[in-house]
Amino acid sequence: MTQANTTYEHPLMKAYREQLSCGFPQVAEVFEDCMAEALPVLSREGINAYLEYARFLCKMGRGVEPVLIFLEEWPSIAATLGEPALPAIADFIRKMWKSPNGRAIVPFLQSLAATSRRLHSQEQMQDYMDLALSFMERTTGSIHGIHTTFASPGLPEFFKQSPYLLNQVSIAGLKNWVEYGIRNYGDHPERQRDYFSMQSADSRAMLQKERHGTLLVDNERKLDLYLRGLWREDARFVPYSLKFDELRKPVPYYDKLGIRLPDVFDDRNGVAGIDRYRAVLAHIVGHRRWTTAVFADNYSPFQRMTIEFLEDSRVEYLAMRQYPGLRRIFMALHPAPAEDACDPEKESAVRHRLAMLSRAILDPNHAYKNPHVIEFAQRFHALMAQGESSTQAMADLAVAFGAKTRRQSDQLPNIHFKDTEVDYRDDNRQMWKFIEEGDEEEAFDQQRKIELEEITGLPPRHYAEWDYNSQTYRPDWVSVYEALHPQGNAAEIDRLLAKNAALAKRLKRMLDLLKPQDKVRIRYQEEGSELDLDIALRSLIDFKSGSMPDPRINMSHKTSGRDIAVMLLLDLSESLNEKASGSDQTILELSQEAVSLLAWAVDKLGDSFAIGGFHSNTRHDVRYLHIKGYSERWDDEVKGRLAAMEAAYSTRMGAAMRHAAHYLQAQKADKKLMLILTDGEPSDVDTKDERLLIEDARQAVKELDQKGIYTYCINLDPKADEYVADIFGKQYTVIDNIQRLPERLPQLFIALTK
Repeated sequence: MTQANTTYEHPLMKAYREQLSCGFPQVAEVFEDCMAEALPVLSREGINAYLEYARFLCKMGRGVEPVLIFLEEWPSIAATLGEPALPAIADFIRKMWKSPNGRAIVPFLQSLAATSRRLHSQEQMQDYMDLALSFMERTTGSIHGIHTTFASPGLPEFFKQSPYLLNQVSIAGLKNWVEYGIRNYGDHPERQRDYFSMQSADSRAMLQKERHGTLLVDNERKLDLYLRGLWREDARFVPYSLKFDELRKPVPYYDKLGIRLPDVFDDRNGVAGIDRYRAVLAHIVGHRRWTTAVFADNYSPFQRMTIEFLEDSRVEYLAMRQYPGLRRIFMALHPAPAEDACDPEKESAVRHRLAMLSRAILDPNHAYKNPHVIEFAQRFHALMAQGESSTQAMADLAVAFGAKTRRQSDQLPNIHFKDTEVDYRDDNRQMWKFIEEGDEEEAFDQQRKIELEEITGLPPRHYAEWDYNSQTYRPDWVSVYEALHPQGNAAEIDRLLAKNAALAKRLKRMLDLLKPQDKVRIRYQEEGSELDLDIALRSLIDFKSGSMPDPRINMSHKTSGRDIAVMLLLDLSESLNEKASGSDQTILELSQEAVSLLAWAVDKLGDSFAIGGFHSNTRHDVRYLHIKGYSERWDDEVKGRLAAMEAAYSTRMGAAMRHAAHYLQAQKADKKLMLILTDGEPSDVDTKDERLLIEDARQAVKELDQKGIYTYCINLDPKADEYVADIFGKQYTVIDNIQRLPERLPQLFIALTK
């Protein structure tokens, strides 16, 4: 029978070879194996189409590699997309073949199987090919469609990255990412290649913008404040990519370089991505605070796993004791394995028992009946009732649990993993120390010598910047570092105010006219400026009669008719150190004088106001200095900061305005006014195009206007008429005689707010 079948099949296989008609010896070597895979999957028509398009690839003149890839990969692709997808794919390959982009055929075919698994349908595959075709036509460099003179530099790189890209973004997000690359790098071959191969920071930033889930890069500032504020910890976050997740299943950990975290977290079990990050950090900080490394040499692998589970539970128990709100997050994310989910006769149940014990320790409402789980959960709580316990105590308890629950089946290779992985826990590498330390081991309790730049301020806030050439934003392009301005001598500001006493007297008369006169009484206040007699008497009667008195017996007043929040943004660039024309004072000194008078005037009016200064040294280092916050009073501390103002570097105005708006927008006021005091046009040392930062500042003004923030510029540059209207429209004043600035600045404010 076997011989008969062999004799019968041979002519058919020969017919298939003749139909393929491909002379490459490498194809002959794999042909029978490929057909053996294709025949059960493809229909008769599908086999004919399979061989026909393989013959086309063989005769195409691109060598043996395209036909080999197609023969090996198409059966699995057809199983995913369906046989009818082949004509459209073949048509797309023909278009690349007829264009200068023939070398992109191989990476397209190499990535096609993985791409099809992400797209799932013929419709989405067609969208993907349409996007690639648009890419090819728009970046090849000719007005004659795809029949062009040179190849698209980024197309092969795009195909190589497509499986990863589609694992991060939707097809719509991928289109946005590609469109951005075409607009910005269509005419720059090297930069285009860097963008589409994911080598450029711009490419990665744009991809992050299109991704779903909670991105670490977008929330690093919040998480840093979480660590500092709640845990009094200071650590760098070192993201790792989930691109390789299917291969090596990375988990969080920490070492001397910082805390390693996934670059993105999706919401899970009703827990937001940001709270998943907080759970990871709380767990890791718990280890840093309460774990003392123990020697690993005398424990077996099973014992070490058990010790890790119990020590993880201990640090989480202590974290929840300190911050009870963590219980909701931990309980939602910690698996609750079903007690009967594991068959101990067929699979190793070690992880299953440990996951149940961990859950029972943390969840007082667990429903487990296993006597060992209940016993050791109670023993754990007895230890914790005596204090914080210790890592060594957990090790002793873990060894006892392992000895009491050990089974012969624990050695089985088939390990029960379902509902046993607690993904917010780290890999516990720092729990262990070794008698003979190896190169790959690092003791937890050694003094760590971190050779990193000391972090003294908050992490940067990233802002997009407008590129007028492409009419698009460059995402996360500018890094703004903020800090409290250093202190100086407040008496210097008092001296400046005394120097301008006559001007202050004139201003005061104007201010008195601006002050709202009509006060509105606000009744029923538990705390207020005075007693509301009517309500107080009624409450007293209620009290005497045995009824519950109303505690809201006070009242307060608010002024009606003026509700303004002001942000004064000061350009502190190097040019302010120059002498003012016709004066022995620098522009900086005159600005200090004017700002002092303005702050005094605004304080007299009772308006909410803040003062910030800025300068920049490239897009990577824009400094924003808080001189006065909205919640601060105009006092010696604020005056001291104002007295210490110094000027340096350049003027990246758009980023500073966006950052200042972040604070101004949060104020509850009917009118929000941002005053920008500057002595020149926006510029920076890393920008050769003079219009670039002017256009970005103009775009920032539009953004602020959409947020309900009115911007107004006071410019001290005699040549400001050449550019200031382009940025602020009609919302500016140029002060040619800088010596009059102390007088003009408060007057302008009064005129703008009356």
